[in-house]
Formats: sequence, structure tokens, C-alpha cells
Amino acid sequence: MEEKIKKYQEIIIAFLERQAQYRIANSELENQIVADTQNSHFQLLRIGWRNNRFVHSCPFHFDIKNGKVWIQQNRTDVEVAEELVAMGIPSSDIVIGFLPVEMRSASGYAIA
Repeated sequence: MEEKIKKYQEIIIAFLERQAQYRIANSELENQIVADTQNSHFQLLRIGWRNNRFVHSCPFHFDIKNGKVWIQQNRTDVEVAEELVAMGIPSSDIVIGFLPVEMRSASGYAIA
């Protein structure tokens, strides 16, 4: 199990690193990856100034719980679960955490 979790952590970090390369036009936003590998929490933060307003947002948030990757937040049009499957995480180990439990069974991914 520990080896599987390490693999999933590496995949999530690689996904976040790729997403962090994208910059928003006309902004001074900095992309920051927050990776707590000890507790399996991962986020991409966007912080800075855009149009004279301070921005602090979290487009992506992942957790690994009980050997499964939980997508807790996706505030983009990226099909995150599909990308994680393409990167080597089986759909049976992905939970769309921001969906209500009763809708997860229709997602094609794990329920919990």
C-alpha cells in the first residue's frame, strides 16, 4: 500500500507541476504547489494581484485517503480524473470528492 501511495503522490505532484506552468494573462499571480506528502494533501494555489484586486484561489485540491485519490476541488475546465487515469491511477482509485455521495456512482469513478 505504501508503494502505491508514493506512486499516486508522484502523479499528483507531476499533474500540479504541469498545471502550475500555465499563467493567467494580465495578472501578477504566482502559482504555488503545496504538497504535504506525510499527510497526503496536495493543492495548487494562485496568489497575487489581478486587475488591482488581491487573489488567493485554490483551483486544485487532492487528498489520498485509504489508498484512493480524492479530487476535493477542481475550479477549471480540466478533466482531472481523466488525466489522472492517463497518468496511471486506475478509475477505481479515484473519488470525485466534491460530488454528493449519491451522484458518485454515476461518475464512473469510486464512490469512497
